Amino acid sequence: MSTVTHQNTNKDGTYATSSNGSKTTVGTARAAAIAAVTGYSPSPSPMNFKDTPTGELFNANVFSKAVMKQRLPKPVFATLSRTIDAGEKLDCSTADAVASAMKDWAIEKGATHYAHVFYPLTGFTAEKHDSFLSPDGEGGALAEFSGKQLIQGEPDGSSFPTGGIRVTFEARGYTIWDVTSPAYIMENPNGTTLCIPTAFVSWTGEALDKKTPVLRSMQALNIQAQRILKLFGHTDGAMVSSTAGPEQEYFLVDRNFYFARPDLLNAGRTLMGAPPPKGQEFDDHYFGAIPDRVLAFMLESERELFKLGIPVKTRHNEVAPGQFEIAPMFEFANIATDHQQLLMTTLKRTAEKYGMACLMHEKPFAGVNGSGKHVNWSMGSATQGNLMDPGDTPHENAQFLLFCAAVIRGVHKFQGLLRAVVASASNDHRLGANEAPPAIISIFLGDQLTDVFEQIKGGGANSSIPKGTLTVGVDVLPPLPKDAGDRNRTSPFAFTGNRFEFRAVGSNQSIAGPLVAMNTIVADSLDYCATRLEEATGGDPSKLHGELQKLLTEIINEHGAVVFNGDGYSDAWHEEAEKRGLLNLKTTTDALPVLQSEEVKELFGKYAVLSERELSSRLDTYLEQYCNSISVEVKLTLEMARTMIFPAAIRYQNELASTCANLKMLGYEFDTDTLDTMTSLVKALQDSIAELEATLEEPETDDLLAEASNYCHVVLPAMGKVRSIADKLEAVVADDLWPLPTYQEMLFIK
Repeated sequence: MSTVTHQNTNKDGTYATSSNGSKTTVGTARAAAIAAVTGYSPSPSPMNFKDTPTGELFNANVFSKAVMKQRLPKPVFATLSRTIDAGEKLDCSTADAVASAMKDWAIEKGATHYAHVFYPLTGFTAEKHDSFLSPDGEGGALAEFSGKQLIQGEPDGSSFPTGGIRVTFEARGYTIWDVTSPAYIMENPNGTTLCIPTAFVSWTGEALDKKTPVLRSMQALNIQAQRILKLFGHTDGAMVSSTAGPEQEYFLVDRNFYFARPDLLNAGRTLMGAPPPKGQEFDDHYFGAIPDRVLAFMLESERELFKLGIPVKTRHNEVAPGQFEIAPMFEFANIATDHQQLLMTTLKRTAEKYGMACLMHEKPFAGVNGSGKHVNWSMGSATQGNLMDPGDTPHENAQFLLFCAAVIRGVHKFQGLLRAVVASASNDHRLGANEAPPAIISIFLGDQLTDVFEQIKGGGANSSIPKGTLTVGVDVLPPLPKDAGDRNRTSPFAFTGNRFEFRAVGSNQSIAGPLVAMNTIVADSLDYCATRLEEATGGDPSKLHGELQKLLTEIINEHGAVVFNGDGYSDAWHEEAEKRGLLNLKTTTDALPVLQSEEVKELFGKYAVLSERELSSRLDTYLEQYCNSISVEVKLTLEMARTMIFPAAIRYQNELASTCANLKMLGYEFDTDTLDTMTSLVKALQDSIAELEATLEEPETDDLLAEASNYCHVVLPAMGKVRSIADKLEAVVADDLWPLPTYQEMLFIK
């Protein structure tokens, strides 16, 4: 890092000299940040991919099935494999053998501690570390790790959000080894730690985490999918698992700018900031050349992710300046959930090494595109493959059509639930804008599948739109296979060839909640379809085709309103959606109460995914998080407006007034328009600060929904007024007095 020298510290501005000798005359913190950024030269540790090819890196730090097969006794490995691959109950008698092998493997890789890793309702990752070493009674120590220590840990069950399941004086909670998600080594410059993915439950056995419901929902989906497959003559019992591939969008800003912005540091987004002269209107950043510093960060991030067995595939510049994306390949849903958390942690840690901050907030910069986490979802088994693959002639693929119809029914019936599981204070800034899916949940099927289901609606499908060939009219370019339909980026739930893409998930969110919802609503629809067909056919396979046609026709007639292939950004769609009876839950306070609807409680209770108490606890937790998030933003807005924006505005107003008075004394005429503007803006800023403070004087209530609604409809608009005035002041106040790094600086200096 370069050394920053401050030459002047008077109120009129500070000179800051960077390593290249350049000077700037802007506000103190901002000057230091700009100087440090322009003088920064990253010097990461060299990475020699020739000595260690990527193929050898992959899974290098994972206690994978290959490692287990090599180190475990054959009977133990066979038992674990049946649990991992077929969902059989875990034989706990094997735990000691697994623990011993896992400990030896970890110690060989330099580990001194092990950590039970779990995912509480904060949405972040939690860890409890314990040493392998135990006193031997003779002045020495032994490395020990038993099956009991592997299976169960005990973090404090009341210190994480529980929504009332655990109160302060009832502290006991348990972490439980999840054998289906492999243990791994987390490296640190001073050593390594064995990390063991776990579930986290209360002393009463209720889920306090994100993972337990994912595992339950996957189990429910498998049970119901097996019934459908049996109807089609597939009785091998190979476990049907949901799979996921979440695309992660994020922003990178220099850490000097990051620390000079209290709002970014504490809230993850800018609470003030005028648009830059150039934004994203040229579309020049999207898929553009990746800056060297950013590419170096990406390469090291990917290297670390490969070691952890995370199959990252794609990297590129996103639409907004300073925005990027990384996307992995498909994995089983529970492993994808764990890996997604690891990916976010790895990106943030690696960014620090390159002097940058990785921002996962859904809308860190107003006026430019926000960030999502598009969750590609499907399901399949080892013998049947991807059950969401329509093949070349989907009209003939009855099994696919039934699974697809089950998704359509589930999304339509539980559209409110899908909106609720992506609801947060931060995602509210993104959903519904002309950059992200609308808050209205609909399905895009594409021309080919829409045509097939329209035929079914009319009595039977007899054809499929062919894929065709694309010729561009240049002889040296080969003809390309052309998909049977276009894609739709405005749809929140889009079919994209052999999977559904849930685009409404926020970039900072765990994918666990959306996966739980998708797995469970589809399990419910498969249950419905299986029951109808079992009763109608009476076990006679010859009746299946006719009864299936009736069922598909019924589903598309009753639930086809959720299918929409048009422009989800248009006002016309909002009007059309209302006519179709689709929900438009615009804010978190509109969406979260769906979790307490009778149909949602019945859904999760029927498939033993979430009890009514667990569901209620989540509603309370998410409402509390919503209130806390906005409370922090309000305090930051007031602090920044009072201590940064107002002083800068007053200093500039005084400069203008002094200049005006001096010129008048000398007999010169002086245009006072700028001074008048400043005076009115300073007064407006004071008034807006007072108005925002007044919103915090509302009487406290025990009704979390009422409190959240007040934050949404009263406090946020008042915050918006303060921001609006501050942003106008940024466009008027002399640049050398403005205290905050600007959008122009943060987004374009890399």
